[in-house]
Amino acid sequence: MRFLKITPVLLMFVLVFASCNSVRVATDYDREVNFDQYQSFAFFKPGIDKAEISDLDKKRILRAIESEMMSNGFTKSENPDLLVSIFTKTKENINIYNNNFGYGYGWGWHPWYWGAGPNTINSTTDGTLYIDLIDAEDKELVWQGMGTAALAKKVDKKQERINEIVREIMEKYPPQTERR
Repeated sequence: MRFLKITPVLLMFVLVFASCNSVRVATDYDREVNFDQYQSFAFFKPGIDKAEISDLDKKRILRAIESEMMSNGFTKSENPDLLVSIFTKTKENINIYNNNFGYGYGWGWHPWYWGAGPNTINSTTDGTLYIDLIDAEDKELVWQGMGTAALAKKVDKKQERINEIVREIMEKYPPQTERR
């Protein structure tokens, strides 16, 4: 009987832990662009200023993007080939796990069940980060990466989580285009 009480709790813990660590990434790009031509970047301040997050989180995101761009061979420049902009969205998720264990027969509803089992309420915030790469000369979007993940609530874990999200997004750049 103890096994039946512990199993759902362990299963819920595994599901919550697994969902917190994954970053869902999607990208889109202009298929007519030769991405080999881009060697330098700068941040696009008008776009970044529109992001509705705290200035501290903006700094964390920009540091992570700068680090990834430089590790991919780009240089930061006053006269860049690419402009980097960001956009963010957040969504609050509230999960209620109803654990109706009690007396009676079988699983599910039964007529001799008295009272409700314990409910577990879990709240997470999913954040979506869009990284836009804009051709500096034409001022046209050439690549966009999007990553969605559960956000860290503790301040000391925020930079680590943001680094992970940005790294997962930037792994998709440059796009693997088919040569014709």
